Amino acid sequence: MNTLRILIVEDDRQIAEIQRRFVERLQNVELCGIAHSLGDARDLIDVMAPHLILLDIYFPDGNGLDLLRELRARDSSSDVILITAAKEVEPLKSALRGGVFDYILKPLVFERLEEAVNRYRDHLRQLSGLVQIAQKEVDALLPRGSSEAGQPVHTDRLPKGIDSITLDKIREVVSSGQWSAEEVGHAMGASRTTARRYLEFLVGRGELTAEVTYGSVGRPERRYHA
Repeated sequence: MNTLRILIVEDDRQIAEIQRRFVERLQNVELCGIAHSLGDARDLIDVMAPHLILLDIYFPDGNGLDLLRELRARDSSSDVILITAAKEVEPLKSALRGGVFDYILKPLVFERLEEAVNRYRDHLRQLSGLVQIAQKEVDALLPRGSSEAGQPVHTDRLPKGIDSITLDKIREVVSSGQWSAEEVGHAMGASRTTARRYLEFLVGRGELTAEVTYGSVGRPERRYHA
């Protein structure tokens, strides 16, 4: 697949604009539409057949999880990344049951979206290259499944681009106080982009909490703490 078609489904127009700018920074990606309601989303999905949908949960005309279930019920080829401010456990459970590809908490960070889209592209590439499957191919495609030894995959298995030594350094740096990605990168001699990638990984695992603060000039900054 050369170009990945992405549809944004977000009722907040400012947030949708931020997502649009992020998507347009990605390589080999085509933004095929922006829907501000679930009704518009259904029309765009039918017409544009996006590979990937960036979907919020709460809309004035319904719930994004209902749209996710509709897509799965009709065996749609479109996959979904939920991007939401919902931090309750139940929406996450519903999303996982509905077969969501990824679940990202707002405020959205470009590096986290880029990582998710790249993993999705790798996922499609693996699928397209298969003729017949063995258990190891299934395990690679379903990281929540079984390992080659037939045992459940441990939650400490690290994804590509995350190594345990750097991760331990990050944990040590942010063990007290609040830190920005730039401050963490400076403290450990790494770039802000690298530090943010590890910080967002720890946020995703529930080891860290991220909060948005506003500096003296009003610029939002994402700060991390244990």
